[in-house]
Amino acid sequence: MNGPALEEQRPGEVPEYTLRGGPLAASLSVLSSFHGVHASVDTLLAGLPLENGRLTPSLFSRAAERAGLLTRVVRTPLDRLNPVLFPAVLILAENNCCVIFSVDKEAGKARVAFPEVGPDETEIGLEELGESYTGFAIYARPRFQFDERAVRTKKLEKEHWFWGVISEHRHLYRDIIVASVLSNLIAFSMPLFVMNVYNRVVPNRAVESLWVMAIGVFVMITADFVIHMTRGYLVDLAAAKTNVKLSREMMEHVLDMRSEERSPSVGSFAGSIQGFDSVRSFISSATVLAYVDLPFALLFFLVIAMISWTLVIPLLVASGLILLHAVLVQGQMRELSETTSRASSLKNATLIESLVAMETVKSLGAEGHIQSRWEKTVAFLERTNIKLRLLSSSVVNSVQWVQMAASIATMVVGVYLIMS
Repeated sequence: MNGPALEEQRPGEVPEYTLRGGPLAASLSVLSSFHGVHASVDTLLAGLPLENGRLTPSLFSRAAERAGLLTRVVRTPLDRLNPVLFPAVLILAENNCCVIFSVDKEAGKARVAFPEVGPDETEIGLEELGESYTGFAIYARPRFQFDERAVRTKKLEKEHWFWGVISEHRHLYRDIIVASVLSNLIAFSMPLFVMNVYNRVVPNRAVESLWVMAIGVFVMITADFVIHMTRGYLVDLAAAKTNVKLSREMMEHVLDMRSEERSPSVGSFAGSIQGFDSVRSFISSATVLAYVDLPFALLFFLVIAMISWTLVIPLLVASGLILLHAVLVQGQMRELSETTSRASSLKNATLIESLVAMETVKSLGAEGHIQSRWEKTVAFLERTNIKLRLLSSSVVNSVQWVQMAASIATMVVGVYLIMS
């Protein structure tokens, strides 16, 4: 099947579709037309971060999505190309490319279309094509789409803007969970080692057993160190990939917004956008690891209960006190966080708008008014931050106090159990 022919060009005239986006954009236009999708190059490239005005292989999939095409960049020799997936884009040397439609290995020929001369197919020798082929190809196929005849019986739920992106990297979070499982299992080795040393090794003077267990535990804590390093790297990697995707979609949404939908204050709007950076700090912090480690806290309780259920009582009481305190301050911290966010947006708006309209402010003699508003905003923001930090530190300090109190209570209960 051939792509649609271009309108007749005058001799020496460059086709209009090659003037923007470079060869890859022209190749995408050929692929789109081949699959029955008629979209202009401007539509395919609108809003994409082109490099020197040219579409790059890393951006090809984003542009192809707008034409309803699913693409994949692969590295494969010329003689290993899959003809079932033709037409495909071949990346050539010197930032060039072509669209390949068919290969005749017996004749040593291939039918291709070069963006520089239009979408019409031309025949070229495989040896000649292989001299400029870089080894990378882009396969494309149309995404199946329903028409108006196929009535949807149930409205599909729209994918969540945050958790939808997280699910794309679920394989990384799966590895993080596996690493956390191994780390928590290794954590059992230390108390078991100490218990066996005092219960078995010391009374029997079993020095050989001591060294065997010590070497084994040393190997395990070394493995635990490697697991912790790997887990931290995976968390940061998943956070970086998620942040890139969310930032890209956010910027595309901002650029597509209508004027009436934007905030009247540029500074406040910029502050709200900067607030999305907190997403990265959330997904790259210990919060994610805390959710993963939570089930193993219950497992520790179960192991202690197997030794003596009475020993679990101080730990359960301590956990209840910690959760109660966290619930009590949660509402206040949420309200203070919202207030801090609004005050930060107002502060940012005052700064940016003052810098943008500096000459106007000076000509009107409004420096005092701007300075007064700035100082009041900063003072209010700092007072709110003090309250927020006080609540946050109260949670941390109370957790530490409860942990130490629980340790003391566990020791006291344990002594009474031994004596009885």
